[in-house]
Amino acid sequence: MIREAKEKDISNLRALCIQVWLHTYAKEGIRDVISSFVLNTFTSEYFQNLLDKSKYKVFVYELNKHIVGCVIVNLKSNFKDKSNGYEISTLYVQEHFQGQGLGKKMLLEMANKFSDNFWLTTWVHNTDAINFYKYIGFEDIGKVNFELEDELHENRVLAVKNILKKG
Repeated sequence: MIREAKEKDISNLRALCIQVWLHTYAKEGIRDVISSFVLNTFTSEYFQNLLDKSKYKVFVYELNKHIVGCVIVNLKSNFKDKSNGYEISTLYVQEHFQGQGLGKKMLLEMANKFSDNFWLTTWVHNTDAINFYKYIGFEDIGKVNFELEDELHENRVLAVKNILKKG
């Protein structure tokens, strides 16, 4: 079941996002910059702020009363111009549940709720995610850098239009 996140979900969202982020990006292990980022980013205040702002929408994917995925939408963010739609700023599925169609279901739900024209970014070395997005109809439209303290990490910008017709 996909539902809008509530305040009671904040602890679970924190744990899920830390777990998925570390699994995806800490491929060589944990170091200070990584620990600092996840512990200072995925705070209760961070999620409360998202829930309180109208430009953000947070949804969870719940199976048997367990949160196994989440999607965070930024309805006001755009890449280059508004023709690329809004931003899916986060799409996380717990590793044990990847490959079961949950990510696609969450994206289609966002398309039904808001618009089927949106974009997102993903780390250039996250080939599983890039392949998934391209498989469901996303196109590579550019790049941005993710800054982790003084390090720059290339991210690809992927966009989809009319995902409901493709999906």
